[in-house]
Amino acid sequence: MTAFAAATLYIGLFCLLMLALKMNVGRVRTSEKVGFGDGANEALQRAIRVQGNAVEDVPIVLLGLLGLAGLAAPTLLIHVLGGSFLLGRVLHAIGLGGSSGSSFGRLVGTLISLIVLLVTAGACIWYALT
Repeated sequence: MTAFAAATLYIGLFCLLMLALKMNVGRVRTSEKVGFGDGANEALQRAIRVQGNAVEDVPIVLLGLLGLAGLAAPTLLIHVLGGSFLLGRVLHAIGLGGSSGSSFGRLVGTLISLIVLLVTAGACIWYALT
């Protein structure tokens, strides 16, 4: 598998994750009968926030993976970053989706996501300058 194929694989997987998060918001919205906004409904607020958190982080990491592929970074690096980030985002979604308070999934998912974001940034800078 080439570096671009690996980056594209994670783009596809994150498209599926984003679709699932979007469908979850619709499901909660329908079950709670809230047609617009969040209706001050905690379950809907959590679902919207889970999707929003992904919208904030996923595009920049995917751009980083594409940049790394374009700079001929090792395919293994792209898999490690992409797979770890996917795990982190899924854990975060499960953790925050289940409780508005602290949870294992939310904590570990956030930590993994932050670490991957930092390593991706560092790798992009490193491969761009070397």
